[in-house]
Amino acid sequence: MRKELTILLILISVFTVIGCTGYDSGDQEPVPENGGEAQPNAADLYEQITQEDNYKEWDLWPGLGELNESEGVHGELITIYVSDNAFTAIEDNEDVMPDGSIILKEGYDLDEELTRVLVMYKVKDYDSENNDWFWAVYSPQGEVATEGKVAACIDCHSAKVDNDYLFTGDMS
Repeated sequence: MRKELTILLILISVFTVIGCTGYDSGDQEPVPENGGEAQPNAADLYEQITQEDNYKEWDLWPGLGELNESEGVHGELITIYVSDNAFTAIEDNEDVMPDGSIILKEGYDLDEELTRVLVMYKVKDYDSENNDWFWAVYSPQGEVATEGKVAACIDCHSAKVDNDYLFTGDMS
C-alpha cells in the first residue's frame, strides 16, 4: 500500500508540472530560451524516433535486456533503447553524452503492457544548468503527456548530475 501511495504521489507531481514546459498560455509557439533558436518539440521528436529513425531498431543499453525490473516511476518493467551516438559514448566511457543523444525508456506494468514512453534528448545549448537535456513523456499511443524542462524529471535525475543525469551505467 505504501509503495502504491508513493507512486501515486509521484505521478500527481509529474502531472502538476505538465504546464511548466516553457510555453506561453494559449496556442502560441514555445518561447525560445537559448538566444532565439528553435526549441525542441516532443511531437516532432516522437515522429523522428518512430517514423524517420525507428527506435525499436536501436541498441539496448549495454548489459541490459528487455523488460528489466525497475524501482522508479518509469514503470515496473523497463526497456532502455539508445541512439547510435549515445551507444558509442557508452561503449567509449565518455564523460557525457554527445549532443543529439537520445535515451528512450519504455515503461511497462507487471502484465508487460506498455504504459508510457520516456525520452531524454541532449540538445546543444537547450538547458545548460541541467546538461542540456530535453525531457518528454508519451502515452503508449505517442500522445505528449509532458515535455521540456520538466521539474520532476530534473529534480530526480539531478541526483546523478555527476553521471550526466543518467541512473543507468557509469559515464565517467
